[in-house]
Amino acid sequence: MTKMSEPQDQPHGERSEAPSGLAGLTAGEYKVHHAGLGTRLRNYFLTGLIIVGPVGITLYIVWWFINLIDGWVKPLIPVQYLPESYMPFTVPGLGLILAVTALIVIGALTANLFGRTLVNYGERIVNQMPVVRTVYRALKQIFETVLSQSSASFQNVGLIEYPRKGLYAVVFISTATKGEIRHKAGDHDELYSVFLPTTPNPTSGFLLFVPRADVMVLDMSVEDAAKLVISAGLVVPSYQEKLKELAKEVKQKQPIPEAEAV
Repeated sequence: MTKMSEPQDQPHGERSEAPSGLAGLTAGEYKVHHAGLGTRLRNYFLTGLIIVGPVGITLYIVWWFINLIDGWVKPLIPVQYLPESYMPFTVPGLGLILAVTALIVIGALTANLFGRTLVNYGERIVNQMPVVRTVYRALKQIFETVLSQSSASFQNVGLIEYPRKGLYAVVFISTATKGEIRHKAGDHDELYSVFLPTTPNPTSGFLLFVPRADVMVLDMSVEDAAKLVISAGLVVPSYQEKLKELAKEVKQKQPIPEAEAV
């Protein structure tokens, strides 16, 4: 059998270069472009999944939440007031709108003296119930801590050496430690109350009291740190953008030099 001759315009042993139209692509993208059909289809599928997956899951959760609230509220509304009684299709979100409106009205009524009196009277009744009062106090404290606008919880993100020297863990800084713990903690100048979240569920974790000198405060936001914890380190906040922002702020603060006199 005769051996196929190599192309005359390419010396033996040299690799073909990428076309000029691919000059702006990265090395990884160049490899995908020249890969087999199966590899290219797999990469296209994964790229589409990354784009569509978060959008689809978000829409599904929103739709599930709307239907959940509608299932709770709509049975309380008389049938003659439901839009389905006058239109051939259902109107999703009506229960959610009514629930939000009811919460706003309750909040407005509670803001005055009469509403606060009724709430205090109801709390006194609940406090007389042995089991119910424990559950109610715990839930009330949780909601006040999470939803209170005046709460300064988790405003900063820090880095501590945990569980031993040389290993680092991301923590959410709550506040400066006070009370008995601060008084009996020793000779430390100041302690931070920090929350050490677990991965991938940041709602559980450990409450630690760490000397201020052992906490390295980070520039990343609480949201970025939460993404980092949930993704197990796969989603890393872009620190280069933060550096650019800081450089821009410093440049704006610098005084503009006056023009030299002619």
